[in-house]
Amino acid sequence: MAKQPIHTANAPAAIGPYSQAIRAGDTVYLSGQIPLTPATMQLVEGDVRAQIRQVFDNLVAVAEASGGSLDDAVRLTVYLTDLANFPLVNEIMAEYCKEPYPARAAIGVAQLPRGSAVEIDGILVL
Repeated sequence: MAKQPIHTANAPAAIGPYSQAIRAGDTVYLSGQIPLTPATMQLVEGDVRAQIRQVFDNLVAVAEASGGSLDDAVRLTVYLTDLANFPLVNEIMAEYCKEPYPARAAIGVAQLPRGSAVEIDGILVL
């Protein structure tokens, strides 16, 4: 099965040796997104709510570049430096995802790239 890299200027460029996403057949593996604004490659200004929204905006952009949307998400993994922010993730995720919601895991971590408070990766089936 051929692997197809996915790239869009509407999401942050990769900050290492990886692709924004890889499509293999009907499955798309979204790399973790942190709250970088695509134009500046800097963390979005604002509180953790702004960071979570930017992460979902970035995921939407990569999903769309793959020919899908977050409606095609079957799995999301959320990484938080403070699990007290998990209710905000639930609130904002409900604005971006419809039922049936994707399967999900939430993991508390000590640190994330660029000092972000949140990172989310996912799997789509188109």
